[in-house]
Amino acid sequence: MAMKDGEVFGTTQAGDAVRRFTIRGGGLTANIIGLGAIIQDLRLAGHDAPLVLGYGNFESYETDTAFFGAVVGRYANRIRDGRFTIAGQRYQTERNFLDKHTLHGGSQGFSHRPWEVSLHGRDFVTLTLHDPDGTMGFPGALDVTCTYRLKIPGTLSVEMTATCEEPTLCNLTQHSYFNLDDGGAGDILDHRLMLNAGAYLPVDGDLIPTGVVKPVDGTPFDFRQARPLRMESEGKQLAYDQNFCLASTRGPLKLASWAQGANSGVEMELWTTEPGVQLYTGQYLAPPSPGLEGRRYKAFSGFCLEPQVWPDAPNRPYFPQATLWPGQIYHHVTEYRFRLPGA
Repeated sequence: MAMKDGEVFGTTQAGDAVRRFTIRGGGLTANIIGLGAIIQDLRLAGHDAPLVLGYGNFESYETDTAFFGAVVGRYANRIRDGRFTIAGQRYQTERNFLDKHTLHGGSQGFSHRPWEVSLHGRDFVTLTLHDPDGTMGFPGALDVTCTYRLKIPGTLSVEMTATCEEPTLCNLTQHSYFNLDDGGAGDILDHRLMLNAGAYLPVDGDLIPTGVVKPVDGTPFDFRQARPLRMESEGKQLAYDQNFCLASTRGPLKLASWAQGANSGVEMELWTTEPGVQLYTGQYLAPPSPGLEGRRYKAFSGFCLEPQVWPDAPNRPYFPQATLWPGQIYHHVTEYRFRLPGA
C-alpha cells in the first residue's frame, strides 16, 4: 500500500476502513489514525518507551471512554446543562456527562468520528472533518482541519482551523495522555510540572467551574515553580482536573507548561495560542483492554495538558469566548517540544 494512503488499521462498526499514518521528523515518530484524528503512538529517538498512552488495536479505540490521543470538539471540556445562547438563540446540546452536562462535544463528538486525510507527507498529515448543522445539538455546520507536523528539534506541532456559515461554538483540543518515564507502566506522580498560570477555575461536584477565577497563591494549584504532581491531602493523592488560566484571549504562541519525567529526565514543553489549559492527572483511568506493548494502564498512568478556551465559557460572559462567527477563522496552534536529558 502506498505510503500516502497509510495502512488499514481497522474497520468501524459502520463498515468504514480506518487508516493509520506514520510521520517522522525532528527525532520523533508518530502514528496518527483517521478515527478522531487520534495520536496513537509517539516516540522520541533515544527514549525506549512511548511518550503517550494508546492502544495497539483498533477495537479498543471504538470503546475507549478516556479520549486517548483524540481531537475533541465541537466544544472541549464541559458546558453546564448542555445549554447556551448565541445571538439571542437558545441551544441544547447532548448531555453525555452525568446525564446533565455536555462533555467534549457529546457522545458522538469529533473524537468518535472518522476524519478524512487530505494531505500526507513524510513529516506531516492533514485531516479534515465536516460536522453537519445540528450534530449533538450544536448550531450550524463546521468545517475543521487538523495538521500534525513533526519539526526540529523534537517538536510535535498541532494546527487546527475551522470555519462556519452560521454563528456557533468552536473549542478544540488535543487530548493525549503523556508519561515521560515508562509509557504508562508506572504512574506520573513524580513527574515535575510547571504551569505558567497565576489563576485557575475551581469546580463544583460535577466538575463544572463555579464561575470564580481564583489566584493559585497558597493553593495546591500553584505550579509556577516546577514541582512534582504528587501532593497529598488527608492521606490521599490530589486528583487534578481543572482549567488553568493562561490569558484572557487567544494570542500568539507562548510557553504554557514544562514537564519532566522523574526517572527518564525526558522534558516536554507545551506552547499554545489558547487562553487555558486543562490539567488532568488521569485518576479515572482503568481501561479494560491493555495499552501499547501490552501495558496495563491504571489511575495516574498518564497526564493530560489540554489547551482550550475555558470550560463553560458560553455561560460565563467574562471568560474568554468560543463563539465563532461566519467569516471568522478559528485558528489554534499547540506545540509539544520534547528533549532528552542533557540534550
